[in-house]
Amino acid sequence: MFKPNFQRTDLLIEMIARIEVARDRILRAPIVPRWEAELRRDALVRSAHHSTSIEGNPLSLEEVSDLLAGRAVLAHPRHRQEVLNYAEVLRYVDRHFLGQEQPVTEETILRLHALVMKDLLPLAETGQYRRVPVVVAVSSTGEVVYQPPDWEDMPGLMADLVAWLNSPEAAELMSVLEAGIAHYEFVRIHPFVDGNGRTARALATLILAQRSFDTKRFFALDEYYNQDRLSYYEALRSVDPQTQDLTEWLEYFVQGIAVEMVWVERRVEELSGLYRIEAEAEQISLNPRQIRVLDYLRQSGGSISNGEYQELFQVSKRTASNDLSELTAHGLLAIEGAGRAVRYRLAKSDA
Repeated sequence: MFKPNFQRTDLLIEMIARIEVARDRILRAPIVPRWEAELRRDALVRSAHHSTSIEGNPLSLEEVSDLLAGRAVLAHPRHRQEVLNYAEVLRYVDRHFLGQEQPVTEETILRLHALVMKDLLPLAETGQYRRVPVVVAVSSTGEVVYQPPDWEDMPGLMADLVAWLNSPEAAELMSVLEAGIAHYEFVRIHPFVDGNGRTARALATLILAQRSFDTKRFFALDEYYNQDRLSYYEALRSVDPQTQDLTEWLEYFVQGIAVEMVWVERRVEELSGLYRIEAEAEQISLNPRQIRVLDYLRQSGGSISNGEYQELFQVSKRTASNDLSELTAHGLLAIEGAGRAVRYRLAKSDA
C-alpha cells in the first residue's frame, strides 16, 4: 500500500496551528446569511479562476465572475468551458462530500475528472485512466521535466492511493496534510491524458470538504498557488524520486492554505462588524449596494460622495441619493459638508 514519507517540522506544525486558530475564528464569527452567501460565491469564483489560470486559462477574475453569473463573456469557447467545468466540480463536491464521511473511491476520482474535462476531451478519454504514455514538458520550450509512471501501472497505483485515503493512517492525519499528500501523489501518478492538475486540486478540495475543514465554503484552495506558478511547480518537483520525501512540498502546500485562511479570517472579522449594524437595524431592508457601501466605508475609514456612489455601483444620481438618504435616516451614515461638497461616512457609533 502507498505510505507517505514526510517529517513533521517546526514550520509545518506552526502553520497548522495558525490554520486552526483562523479556522476556529471563521466558524465562530457572526455573519448575516446574505454575507455568508457572498463569501461562498466569492470563493467559488476565485477557485474557478485560479485553478484554471494555473493551467493557462486567460480569463480574468472579473470575466470569470461574469461568466458564472450568467453574463456574456467574449472568450474562446474552450476557455469558457474550462471555467464552467471547474465551478461545476466544486458544486459537486459541496453537494456530495461537504461534511459527509463517505469513502473516496476510484469512481469518485473518475467522476471528478469527467466533470473537469467535460466537452474538452473525447468521451473515450474523459473519466478514464490513460492508456498511452505521457510526459510533462515546459510548454514554451518543450523541455521534458517529468516522466510519469507507465500507463499499465495506473490501476494498481490508483488503487493504492484510494486505499490509503480510506485508511486509519490517513484519518489520523490533519486534513490539510492528507489533502497535500493526495494532491502530490495524484500528480505523480498522472493518471489521465489531460486535466491532472485541476483534478488533483479538486481532489484536495474534496478531502478538506469531507473532513469538515471548511464547512462554510469560504476558502479558495488555488489562489496562493496561482500567484507564483513557478514556485508551485518547483515545490511539486522538490520531492526526491528516490526517497519520496514530501516534507518540502507539504510545507509549501500548507503555507498556501495558511495564507488563504488568514485572509478569510480578516475578511470575516470585517464583516462581523456589519453583523452588529444589521442586528441593530434588523427591521431595515438594506439592499446589496447599501450593505456594500457600509463595508467599503468600514474598511477604508473614509467617506463617499453621491457621485462616487454612482460610479462605484453604476447607478443613477436619484438611486444613489435614495440609498444614501435611507442609510442616513436610519443613523448608519453621517453627513459632512453641505451642498455639492456633501459627503457620507459611517456614523460615529458604528465607526
